[in-house]
Amino acid sequence: MHFDFIKYRRIFYGFSILLTVLTVVFVILFGVKWGIDFTGGTVLSVSFQDSLPTSQQIQEGLSALGINDAVIQQQGEKTIVLKMKAEGTEEIHQQIVDKLAGLAPIVAGSESFEFIGPVIGAELKSKIKTVAALALISILIYIAIAFRKISFPVKSWVYGITGIIALFHDVMIPIGVWAVLGKYYGYEITIPIVTALLTIFGYSINDTVVVFDRIRENLTKEKSADFGLTVNKSLNQTFARSINTSATVLIVLLILFLFGGTTLKPFALALLIGVFLGTYSSVFLASTLAYSYYKIRRK
Repeated sequence: MHFDFIKYRRIFYGFSILLTVLTVVFVILFGVKWGIDFTGGTVLSVSFQDSLPTSQQIQEGLSALGINDAVIQQQGEKTIVLKMKAEGTEEIHQQIVDKLAGLAPIVAGSESFEFIGPVIGAELKSKIKTVAALALISILIYIAIAFRKISFPVKSWVYGITGIIALFHDVMIPIGVWAVLGKYYGYEITIPIVTALLTIFGYSINDTVVVFDRIRENLTKEKSADFGLTVNKSLNQTFARSINTSATVLIVLLILFLFGGTTLKPFALALLIGVFLGTYSSVFLASTLAYSYYKIRRK
């Protein structure tokens, strides 16, 4: 089957623009909730001897102590981790442990406390911004160098720019989803979520470069061919490979999301969204954007 990606490119653009606009609206309206990794707070870990109390029981017990902002995560089969925005005293920590011990027997000496200062959180934010900026610049330079021999009909740096536009699209939309989930379900931007977003960086650009590489091969073989036909041909040649590769990854991530436990669910969900978008943008956006640039330049 030969699909005309170029013909329907404006539909793909419209869909992506709609998602991006909604993302911006959600982020402006709701903002994103930063985890204590970035804002500072207390992490308390407790292991139980037998079965764990339910999250509702733990939440009710903490509410009785005046703690209503705790994030409860299960770690392993018999350990829970509580993350609280405020810095607690040793006395408050002990009260929490006593309250949990009243719900189910705990392992003596298993409790641990850790305070993360806001200065550390601010430093983490700054480093993440630096890492993201360096990654984008490196990707642009790499693609410009790798495709330097095919400066016709578009310059090599155009592939880099369109790849970064697709990458921006793939990372922005999960942030918009997180803004909505943060508003209604308390989802936060944590270190694992940032790790997932950086993973999406790599996955998305890898998929895009595979398509670009096929365009490069076809342009080298058929220098006189119409650019639109070459892009279409290249996309059709790589489409099955992209879908099959992404499907295997998505299946694993879906299983991880459904059965991976409370701690892994947000991480798996972020990757699910990102990998899906990365596949979509690699096939339907990046290369067709290069063609649109070519058409505008010709006019």
